[in-house]
Amino acid sequence: MQPHAGDDAPARALLLTDAPEAPDTDRSAPEPAYAISARGLVKSYPGPDGTTVQAVRGLDLDVRQGETFAFLGPNGAGKSTTIAMLCALARPTAGRALVAGAEVPGQPDHVRRHVGMLFQHSALDPDLTAEQNLYIHTRLYGMGRRHARRRVTETLEAVALADRRRSPVRTLSGGMRRRLELARGLLHEPRILFLDEPTTGLDPHARAQVWDHLRALRDRHGTTLFVTTHYLEEAENCDRLAIIDGGRLVAEGAPHALKAAIGDDRVLLRTGDDTAAQHVVRDAAPPGAVLTADTDGLCLRVPDGSAWIPRLCAALEAHGIPVRAASATPPTLDDVFFHHTGRSINTARPAPGTGRTA
Repeated sequence: MQPHAGDDAPARALLLTDAPEAPDTDRSAPEPAYAISARGLVKSYPGPDGTTVQAVRGLDLDVRQGETFAFLGPNGAGKSTTIAMLCALARPTAGRALVAGAEVPGQPDHVRRHVGMLFQHSALDPDLTAEQNLYIHTRLYGMGRRHARRRVTETLEAVALADRRRSPVRTLSGGMRRRLELARGLLHEPRILFLDEPTTGLDPHARAQVWDHLRALRDRHGTTLFVTTHYLEEAENCDRLAIIDGGRLVAEGAPHALKAAIGDDRVLLRTGDDTAAQHVVRDAAPPGAVLTADTDGLCLRVPDGSAWIPRLCAALEAHGIPVRAASATPPTLDDVFFHHTGRSINTARPAPGTGRTA
């Protein structure tokens, strides 16, 4: 029985059928300075009325060996398009990239030999067992039968599914299926593993399990993990992240450093009269402080927010405005995204002019 084709079938076919007779596991050659390095990467598509739409716009990127790196951005930001180019599944319109020491797109076979891919949509055959799904993949990669059986056993053990090897995929939970797809991406022992929205649709417990296995994989084998996500908590798990919006990279760094760069805390006030309170808070706040109002109350961006709460409450009470609640929280990654893009990451939008996500 053949695996069912899904939305990613052309990409999977390209990744597998161009593979060599056997995986190249020779790690004796010196590692390049970066697992991934891109300069001026552009991907354009024909748009309506003869226009050209740029899904990725002049992207520069460096990812270190053994690093867990995240692309953080909403649907349509260009995350999946960038991964397709870095995996040699889509040809860049302009620019160049080095992946595992090989040119993209000049050396696609070398790139595909050293990268693994966890697609956003499932590519498992639900009627086959976990073991059968993996075995088919090893044979497509040209592994001999003995080597293939050994790798199937090793990867099932690595993702804690050895006891379910003979279970049909349709009987596995969502978290188990995602871990099985992770095992499939590891069969040929890639140096770099790309994970496109790896925990979409999973409950929090299953999401945490997937990340436990990813961390163990990185620590045990030094595998470079490149994750695309719109989940803020997943980006927190990464060593570094890049915020991508509208096909452009707008910020890059460690999560704690990006949050620290914003500096200001978020002070939230709920009062008996938020309209009148706005004038009082604006006068009492430090110069340059940003004040906004929404259904949650009044939001003020100030450094050391906890120290400002007593002053603001005193000013409001002096004007006869009761304070219902007051809190101060440090910057979050959503605040970082808002700072650099002017909107929340949860405000998803399609790629400009297309109506499709990327």
